[in-house]
Amino acid sequence: MDVQTVPENYTAAPDLLTDRTVLVTGAGDGIGRAAALAYAAHGATVILSGRTVEKLEATYDAIEAAGGAQPAIVPLDLATAGEEEAAQLAAAVGSTFERLDGLLHNAGMLGERRPLASASWKAWQDVMQVNVSSQFLLTRALLPLLEASPRASIIFTSSGVGRRGRAYWGAYAVSKFATEGLMQVLADELENTSDIRVNSLNPGATNTAMRRAAYPGEVPTDNPSPEAIMPAYLYLMGDDSAGITGTAFNAR
Repeated sequence: MDVQTVPENYTAAPDLLTDRTVLVTGAGDGIGRAAALAYAAHGATVILSGRTVEKLEATYDAIEAAGGAQPAIVPLDLATAGEEEAAQLAAAVGSTFERLDGLLHNAGMLGERRPLASASWKAWQDVMQVNVSSQFLLTRALLPLLEASPRASIIFTSSGVGRRGRAYWGAYAVSKFATEGLMQVLADELENTSDIRVNSLNPGATNTAMRRAAYPGEVPTDNPSPEAIMPAYLYLMGDDSAGITGTAFNAR
């Protein structure tokens, strides 16, 4: 797989996302929260989605305190989301916004870290639901709003273990391989019929709750903060990446 990196020393213009509407899943903490704040700081109206309303409200308050455009909150638990829930979310977004200019699929589930031979079926299904199936459903439901934008961007969150399999990463690694496939298929389908671009982004080792759970022996502060990798998220969401689609990126 050919993997690209964001241009070295990339700095987003302050007005990069002015007049854009961007939906971020998992916006309550970690990378999702940092992305929501970064997008708002660069002019976007951000739609905050996640399962914990209190966390989304805290992100909402942080955006307003920083002087960003008033965000919106659309709760959704990806662990239980089906076709109806995805359609309801799309209807809620469409009732307020005439289009959607960006979609960051950030939310994810780590699941079990154990050999496939002893992996539980329930845990496998749970990871696939959150990391693959719900993202397919949400993307499909939001496509009409994305197609209404003159230059929409969809970013799927990948992982190093979704590009080269590694022992004991189980369903998570397989789900991220599936995420790469979903990105490539969608990008290929839309390339000649739409102005929507679709790419994947591997954040790499970052000081998040998921990373700390996956690597309990690490010193968390040895890894960059979510805020430190935001240039990549801004680059792929804004027009500086116009014309790039179907590409796997590393955040650094």
